[in-house]
Amino acid sequence: MDNGLALIFQGTDPSRSDHEVYRAEIGFGEQAEALGFDSIWSVEHHFTDYTMCPDVMQFLTYFAAKSTKLKLGSMVVVLPWHDPMRVAEQVAMLDNMSNGRVILGIGRGLGRVEFDGFGKDMNTSRETFVESAEMILNGLETGVCEYDGKHVKQLRREIRPRPFKSFKGRTYAAAVSPESSQIMAKLGIGVMVIPQKPWESVLEELGAYRATYQQVNGVDAPAPLLASWTYVDKDAGRAEEMARRYIGGYWQTVLKHYELVGDHLKKMKGYEYYVQMQEAANDMGTRDALVEMFLGIQCWGTPEQTFEKIKDFTGRIGACAFNGVFSYAGMPFADAEASLKLYAKEVLPQVKRLNHAPISLAAE
Repeated sequence: MDNGLALIFQGTDPSRSDHEVYRAEIGFGEQAEALGFDSIWSVEHHFTDYTMCPDVMQFLTYFAAKSTKLKLGSMVVVLPWHDPMRVAEQVAMLDNMSNGRVILGIGRGLGRVEFDGFGKDMNTSRETFVESAEMILNGLETGVCEYDGKHVKQLRREIRPRPFKSFKGRTYAAAVSPESSQIMAKLGIGVMVIPQKPWESVLEELGAYRATYQQVNGVDAPAPLLASWTYVDKDAGRAEEMARRYIGGYWQTVLKHYELVGDHLKKMKGYEYYVQMQEAANDMGTRDALVEMFLGIQCWGTPEQTFEKIKDFTGRIGACAFNGVFSYAGMPFADAEASLKLYAKEVLPQVKRLNHAPISLAAE
């Protein structure tokens, strides 16, 4: 099974400059290939300290040159914030530069601060996402982008450099709501599971996604990817202490960035599912339970405990890859690096031996 390293560049510690965060996390990424990771990933976010990677394709271009074999994954490119023609060009260009190592992850976004900052209407994000995705995915297969939709208008134009192999089987989308997973099935793309809800809900939605995928596409859905906030320490007590402080701390940054303590999502078209999360977060008692739930679906502990959680979680969903996030919420860089290296030494080799088919780069 594939094992990826995800870097998110959180700037939530006011004692650190953004530059310090970048130098440390880029340093982690530069070790990824030597440590045995199969892929490297980052996210897209703007304007705040929540995560400071406004251009994930630029990030991946750096690591395309810094590595020879690493697969290059976006987790994700948020389509409603972009001109889809430009996205198609950037993806095709990076895939040509890296000789076909790109794994394309796409999503529609949830942060109001980001939509407002780009002057985009959240109420149309679902429709814009679908139109953008349809155009981009078709363009990456045919080499030509053309679309006449409600939100996306694109005259027929070629993508140059031309895509040189298919993106089928290496395109994924972040899907948190049941409605989103159905959209991904109809688009014919895989699902990236970034755990934010109990496994029972995840499995129920994956089942519906797989059924729709089979019905629409006539073949089985691709295996999903799993991302996890990860911490490893030889001492079980310290591992739990650090997980509660920093994985729990990361969850607090989620509440802040997405304004989950509030009520604005009730007024947003297409975000009905997230209203449940916002209502839960508004209740102090439930909010504490949400932290416990989040801790319970991430992978942390001693090397043995961490591996068993990865084995359990990836087995439940039939994942083809596990992507670990090791630095977050102001964790001291020395602790993050120690956790990363211990994971690489004692956990990663076991994860690779798990009997799950790895991510397939088309026409490998």
